[in-house]
Amino acid sequence: MTPMSMVVLVLAAVVLLLVLTPVAFPRSPSDAAARADAEARGVPLIYWRPGCSFCLRLRLALGPAGGRAVWVNVRRDPAASARVRSVNDGNETVPTVFLGEEHRTNPAPAWVREQLVR
Repeated sequence: MTPMSMVVLVLAAVVLLLVLTPVAFPRSPSDAAARADAEARGVPLIYWRPGCSFCLRLRLALGPAGGRAVWVNVRRDPAASARVRSVNDGNETVPTVFLGEEHRTNPAPAWVREQLVR
């Protein structure tokens, strides 16, 4: 194997690690704790799952500001999964973002960023 192909292989492994694991996301609280925290701080509550390219795109587009939002992994909490399904015609479509009672499914990163700087 050539040195260049090794570099490509390592880079591909790093990309897969980021896409398939929660490396880019903060630790996931329970749905109840996340709702209370997001409401108290007035920040978006973002439901996501590992391996979701749209979730990763949103997280990367938000950059460091994304750390101010509350992130909940729907795979770790059945209540979070149920809430997402309740607003998406029974589908577990993520990212689904709540700001209070308003919600958006797969919103534009610019909209989420605006909510974070209020």
